[in-house]
Amino acid sequence: MKNVFALQGHRGARGLFPENTVEGVLATLTCGVSSIELDIAVTSDGHAVISHDPQLDPDLTRDREGAWLSGRLPVIRHMTLLELQGFDVGRLRPASPTALRFPDQAGQDGVRIPTLAAMLAATAYAKAVLDVELKTDPGAPELTCSPEEMADLVVATAAAAQATCRLVVRSFDWRGLSHLQHRHPTISLAWLTHGHASGRAVAEASQGRGQWSPLFTDLTQDAVREAQALGLRVNPWTVNAPSDMARMIAWGVDGLCTDRPDLARAVMAAHGLALPQPRPKPV
Repeated sequence: MKNVFALQGHRGARGLFPENTVEGVLATLTCGVSSIELDIAVTSDGHAVISHDPQLDPDLTRDREGAWLSGRLPVIRHMTLLELQGFDVGRLRPASPTALRFPDQAGQDGVRIPTLAAMLAATAYAKAVLDVELKTDPGAPELTCSPEEMADLVVATAAAAQATCRLVVRSFDWRGLSHLQHRHPTISLAWLTHGHASGRAVAEASQGRGQWSPLFTDLTQDAVREAQALGLRVNPWTVNAPSDMARMIAWGVDGLCTDRPDLARAVMAAHGLALPQPRPKPV
């Protein structure tokens, strides 16, 4: 029997809510998604935190005085957790490229960059699956800890919360995933690609037991079929236009990652796919 189609909210659902935040993720869960995609950085005092970039993003970050960041951007690896949580990431800078791209995002004041531990705790009521990306880059090793250190910290944080069953780890930097294969073989993995990497390469790296998450514009229907024949689930990223969602579904992908799960649910319903149940916030 074919697995249930997986609808994944990208960075929560950044087309609708503040990205990579507890507030945004809880709002996303009320929409109805199968899992939440998030991104990992590590502070100077060793906390796994949720942030897409190793440096603070000027399109969504204000300092303690409410001023938008400018000039040299702070590096998360060089800040303590206490220092990091002085920044507000609940709104998009007006007229910034990100604000123009996501005009429907509802801003909120007083929103902080959360720890992974806090995110796991906040989503425990919904038993939400968190698909976390190790944001390491072989071309910029000075900006982050090593992929192996980040991978171990993520798993240790989930284990402390008794939540490894809700954890999937993904990365473009396959060093962290290879490390987890050997050190924590029960952790679910997703292999991210952008460009010419093929499902066959992922099947070889994952021994046919992983999930392939390619950029959706890199996919062809033949590539989807080949990857699935090799034992992979194919969940492309980041699919935001309904026409592209419809094409991916017609090609038989196993799920998709999107900034707009609200639009994706409408497309899924039109194709007769089962919809994930909304999970209201706890009272």
